Amino acid sequence: MPITLRSRWAFLPLILALGLISLYFLRLSIGHEAQPLPEAPRPPDAPKGPVYKDTHRELVPPLPEYFPLATNASSPADLPPVPSWNRPPEEHVPEATRLYIGFTRFWPLLQQAVVSYIAAGWPPEDIYVVENTGTMDANKRGLLTIQNPFYLDYHRLTALLGVNVITTPSLQTFAQLQNFYLFEAINNNLTHYFWSHMDVAVHSHEDKEPFRSLYMNAVDVVRETQKPDYLVDDTGHKREWGIQFFAYDWLSLVNVKTFADLGGWDTMVGYYGTDCDMYSRLSMNDYAQPVQDAGMVYDVTNSLDDLEVLYRRRPKKQQAARDNTDDVKAGSHNSTVPLSNKSYLESTEEDEKGGESFRKLAATLEQIQQDKRDDKFRNSWQLRQNGGEGEPYYYDPDGFEKALQMTIEVGTKINEEKWGHRGCDIGAVGLKEGDQWRVEHDSTFD
Repeated sequence: MPITLRSRWAFLPLILALGLISLYFLRLSIGHEAQPLPEAPRPPDAPKGPVYKDTHRELVPPLPEYFPLATNASSPADLPPVPSWNRPPEEHVPEATRLYIGFTRFWPLLQQAVVSYIAAGWPPEDIYVVENTGTMDANKRGLLTIQNPFYLDYHRLTALLGVNVITTPSLQTFAQLQNFYLFEAINNNLTHYFWSHMDVAVHSHEDKEPFRSLYMNAVDVVRETQKPDYLVDDTGHKREWGIQFFAYDWLSLVNVKTFADLGGWDTMVGYYGTDCDMYSRLSMNDYAQPVQDAGMVYDVTNSLDDLEVLYRRRPKKQQAARDNTDDVKAGSHNSTVPLSNKSYLESTEEDEKGGESFRKLAATLEQIQQDKRDDKFRNSWQLRQNGGEGEPYYYDPDGFEKALQMTIEVGTKINEEKWGHRGCDIGAVGLKEGDQWRVEHDSTFD
């Protein structure tokens, strides 16, 4: 029998009823599923809210002044002159000698590094401190106190010592900082540049003849690399160089083109291991890495008691206010601030080149270096400040150190996965350029 329009309408009430019933049961089901699960009963002694760590920390003693003459100085003329035998030429050498020194924590070591390079003849205007603290312009504006790990004396560096300060926009890892140096060099049309660790102290070989200052020896290395026959073998093949080491890379000279051609440093390997990666890739691509000697470069963990000794002065007479021929000390801080820098400078004179006081200075720095080698935690100097709470861009010092160590560990693992090998001997085990991320784990993972 055909279905008429009237019969179609007859089914409408039935369809509506079925729809309403389905909607009712659907809402019951949803409502039942949305019911929260009952909370587990809380033990009667359980604390409410987060459980905080013990935040008590022993405050380290306030940092002393390791350069009293700079405290009293109002201009560079109030500081001792560079020893005559180290003084750079009045007219700058034709070669570019820009020196980058990165800084993140512990101002006394940075200050010592800068002063020692200046006293060894490096022109202050060629020294570029790269402030890598993550505190933006806080140091430039003098907003951090000396107990803050990220403090540096911007005024002393620029106005008194005459060096340059470049501030990174945010905290960089070691590898990122290296690429920042490279970036700066490229933007300034440099073919080469020097860079140095901040935890070093340097001096010239005063006891060697013919004498050349540390700075002029470094200049000689630059000149050598620019000779047409540099690294040309008997067949006429010229080998390119990548880096020149002066006491490993505590001080080094970088070939900008070489490093750029290799793509710079691997920023995925932020700290330890990134040097193994970079220098191994240089070797794999047959770039030379000569070892040079410009002067003494010490890897240190402490500051000399008074940086005045680096300027190699001695009293003119017995009753002079200061006598730097006494034992040179490190870290104990027994210095007395002179009544005036002018009276000090007038009562002292240049010491003997390579004399007894020089030998004592060299022995002291050698002992500081040995102390660092003997320290199981060789970078313990990074933990000697824990103040700064409430200051701009404050970061908990203990948290910073923990986060840093975790970052280091991750970078090390990345480098191991990159080469399928654990250890710095990447090239020695037969790995070559192009093997990155393509090889299985070797026996060092067993």
